[in-house]
Amino acid sequence: QVQLVESGGKLVQAGGSLRLSCAASVRTLRYYVMAWFRQAPGKERVFVAAISETGTKTYYEDSVNGRFTISRDNAKNTVSLQMNSLKPEDTAVYYCASRYPSNLDSYYRAQETYSYWGQGTQVTVSS
Repeated sequence: QVQLVESGGKLVQAGGSLRLSCAASVRTLRYYVMAWFRQAPGKERVFVAAISETGTKTYYEDSVNGRFTISRDNAKNTVSLQMNSLKPEDTAVYYCASRYPSNLDSYYRAQETYSYWGQGTQVTVSS
């Protein structure tokens, strides 16, 4: 069982930066792929970014590529999402999720392959 707790969400102005963190209560995080998803008001939850269990591979949704950076610290059992050049359309609840590494290249976007989810943290970007 993996428990995930997100933090760092808040109100920020467009063009600003924010860093989200996800703390995992697990013996070791190094066996898990980690990802961030987000859900905007009235919309479905969608993929944002993922990072392989070793941190050697990262994946991004097109609209955040170049602005967001996902990273992990397996020694501290944490995953972060650095968000720069924020836009109002980035407003959403951001969720941390974890899965096992199998077929990652093919299924990193697939929410159904992620076994554990956090409760979410609200990010609001004002224009």
